[in-house]
Amino acid sequence: MCAVLNISPKTYYKYRSKEDPDYYDYLIIKEVFDDSKGTYGYRRIVEGLKIKYGVVMNGKKVLRIMKKYHLIPEYIRRAKVKHKNKRIEDNVKPNLLNRNFNTDSPNKVWDTDVTYLIFKCSRAYLSTIIDLYDRHVVAYVISKRNDLKLVIDTLNQALLKEKDVYGLIIHSDQGFQYTSYEYKAICESNGIQISMSRKGTPIDDSPIESWHSLLKKETLYNNNITSLQEYIQLVEEWILFYNTTRLKSKNKKQN
Repeated sequence: MCAVLNISPKTYYKYRSKEDPDYYDYLIIKEVFDDSKGTYGYRRIVEGLKIKYGVVMNGKKVLRIMKKYHLIPEYIRRAKVKHKNKRIEDNVKPNLLNRNFNTDSPNKVWDTDVTYLIFKCSRAYLSTIIDLYDRHVVAYVISKRNDLKLVIDTLNQALLKEKDVYGLIIHSDQGFQYTSYEYKAICESNGIQISMSRKGTPIDDSPIESWHSLLKKETLYNNNITSLQEYIQLVEEWILFYNTTRLKSKNKKQN
């Protein structure tokens, strides 16, 4: 299991006992589920775990975890949900930041959002999580689809990088991905508090809005781009530059 997740046994057992013991099992279940393009039920997931990872897992356990994290086969989801990308109002959370974007140490407050990467008639989507302590990029994912998987993959990437997140606040808007059952379950499983901007109030999420604006200014508007793929490559190179080299103002409100 540890080899599959690329983590040490010490980390696995530490977080298995400290927080939700289902979280790391969920990660490999989700891998098999995503590989099936969201079509496998729990029985095929059990078989897929054995074939892909050599992991034997009880079917009832797989079914329970899939229900908990809302991993529903696409044909069932479409039958049950009229509007696939509809915000789940019961999962909207209050704004815990109230525009106070300063924090005194890393991994206390993360800010996240999805933005367009558009070149002529082509587009991709960038999902980013930044740490409000120093505005560094904790995780990002670029996809051709603006869907739940984009945001969940970004969140899981961040959690695999940063282990000490219990009590952390993650702030976002009220987009359908952030009010999903899977997003909520992952955050709760890792002891993360969810905070959301008020509806239609972008200023409540201004750090990530400003960060995305800066990225576009220094990539799209600062180069003679000839294709969307070139744009995506520039974005990836710029994020590495931003995290490792780019000079930042001492005033963290400025980029």
